Amino acid sequence: MSRPSSQNPTPGELEILKIVWDEGASSSRDVLDQLNRDGKGRAYTSVASLMNVMVEKNLLKRKQQGRAFFYSAAVARQKTLSQILGDLVGRAFEGSASQLVAHLLESGKLSTEELDKIGIAIKEHRKQK
Repeated sequence: MSRPSSQNPTPGELEILKIVWDEGASSSRDVLDQLNRDGKGRAYTSVASLMNVMVEKNLLKRKQQGRAFFYSAAVARQKTLSQILGDLVGRAFEGSASQLVAHLLESGKLSTEELDKIGIAIKEHRKQK
């Protein structure tokens, strides 16, 4: 049985989206060069194919300039990340954001700096409410 399609990008698609969000309109070669900075050596054809699938899924927009195609994000970063986080909270933490935060705190992987930033974010959020 095939995997049901999701509105959320796959991990590979999210890697590409992060590059396009940060860099703006990019060719598949530009994206490949950014991805391969980690030394994994991805193939051009694999990246180009995935980017074309992302166009079909309405994650990217494609525009031809000369002989090259340039891709831009068709989805907003904040909205996409909110959907991913909402899906995670719903599936893994039974809809409870406090369980997510408790899990993060218990993991022991948060630095003092991260804890301070979380505290500031909570204070700012309370001010806005």
